[in-house]
Amino acid sequence: MSKLNRVLVVVMDGIGLRASRFGNAVALARTPELDRLKSQGLYTTLKAHGTYVGLPSDDDIGNSEVGHNALGAGRIFAQGAKLVQLAIQNGSLFQSEAWRASVGRARPGKGTLHFLGLLSDGNVHSHEDHLYAMLRAAKRDGAVRVRVHALLDGRDVGERSAEIYVDRLERVMAELRCDTFDVQVASGGGRMQITMDRYNADWRMVERGWHAHVLGQGRQFPSLPAAIAAFREDPKLTDQYLPSFVVAKGGVPVGTIGDGDAVVLFNFRGDRAIEISRAFTEEHFAPFHRGPRPDVFYAGMMQYDGDLQIPQHYLVEPPAIDHTLSEYLLEFGARQLACSETQKFGHVTFFWNGNRSGYLDPTREEYVEIPSDRDITFDERPEMKAKEIADVAIDRMRRATFDFGRINLANGDMVGHTGNLAAAITSVEVVDREVGRLAKVAAETGTTLIITADHGNADEMFDEKEKDFPNWEKAAPAPGTLRPKTAHTLAPVPCYLIGPGMHRFALTNAEPRTLGNVAATAIMLLGLPRNPLFLPSLVEAKP
Repeated sequence: MSKLNRVLVVVMDGIGLRASRFGNAVALARTPELDRLKSQGLYTTLKAHGTYVGLPSDDDIGNSEVGHNALGAGRIFAQGAKLVQLAIQNGSLFQSEAWRASVGRARPGKGTLHFLGLLSDGNVHSHEDHLYAMLRAAKRDGAVRVRVHALLDGRDVGERSAEIYVDRLERVMAELRCDTFDVQVASGGGRMQITMDRYNADWRMVERGWHAHVLGQGRQFPSLPAAIAAFREDPKLTDQYLPSFVVAKGGVPVGTIGDGDAVVLFNFRGDRAIEISRAFTEEHFAPFHRGPRPDVFYAGMMQYDGDLQIPQHYLVEPPAIDHTLSEYLLEFGARQLACSETQKFGHVTFFWNGNRSGYLDPTREEYVEIPSDRDITFDERPEMKAKEIADVAIDRMRRATFDFGRINLANGDMVGHTGNLAAAITSVEVVDREVGRLAKVAAETGTTLIITADHGNADEMFDEKEKDFPNWEKAAPAPGTLRPKTAHTLAPVPCYLIGPGMHRFALTNAEPRTLGNVAATAIMLLGLPRNPLFLPSLVEAKP
């Protein structure tokens, strides 16, 4: 095989594009390096949301999971939300063995069926409509005792929007509740406080969730609305950081999880579902002391890790992503590098490789994880680990240890999720600085860079509309007037193509241009034959 050109994909996580400067950390940041690169090489924008990445509709915001799936797969697969929606519509979810077994545990004289998951319509990790459909089906299929363990969002939806979802859940439960169907909320808490940790970053979150959901340990309230009302007394406390709580009557929790019960985790996205699934299913479990593990039937909405079979039982088949870019490159012996910090390490490995954990070929791949900061919110340290990640890529470029690499700079997304505009601006400027360092060494080492993002986030940090605040930059609105937006956005993302010999290429007429086109572009720039399975390249050789 002839020597490959070296290509490095840089994912600037959460950095989308929007014309308005209103609450737009990307536009408000000083980005001299990206401005310079835009005038060099080739530049375009990519769709990173909705049907362009396999989500049900173009009203669905993009996210890091589906974004990296598309980048690594080279084409678009129907994703979790869409697959679950279809399975509910055609009834296949309720015909699955896992569903029948779950409901069977809650028939007369037996145990309780517990639904655990994110109460939200963000459609990134879950959707409340899926929960409501399952509650109705559980009653129809003969369950008599059901408990809901509600995780509050405030991240993929408004940061203080819990009351909206709580009211909807309460109305559905009231509609269904009768003498033969007992349904109540049993426990809950904010998604960044309990249960929904990812990639071993902080098992204490999972432990707190276990104590609340399984053991019924935590601050007690008579109802879910009462818990939310009490937490609202602290004006600084947003939904994603609400402490764990337990619903109790007369001091007794209404829904601990015990022997003979069933638990359904109704989140469909895998990264924040794997650890709590392990806690319920692993016989030998070390991350924290569970106490006696209850004998429950545990099912995920989907199987969150196919290689490790986590969990063994699930309601909806996950997308079967095969023939990924990584696999294709291994056919040619390409050496590959993947690097990010803990918060996004799984995205450049697991999600990039089609929802497969571990190495495809450890003799040809190097995976480098930089431990993320712990015990802080990322607006306290908006630089995160961008420099350390860039240092790894720079070292490997100088030592020529890889042919194709991908790294993720998490700042725009993780700081964007805090709702802190000033910190988000700083985070974008940090990414700009590190991209400049990468570009300098890439030029020295003959490396081609594909610099893009997986979805928007930092580009829209206010929930309000600009028309209502026409002078917001000149005359700052009163404190608290502009509510922070912490969710992802519908924004397109930039794509810079920088490298030696780029003058020999031109942008193609491929439309729409999406994240799914990046894989074929990398193949073209590496100098390899096109893969007929992939979406077209963004570039072509000039005649």
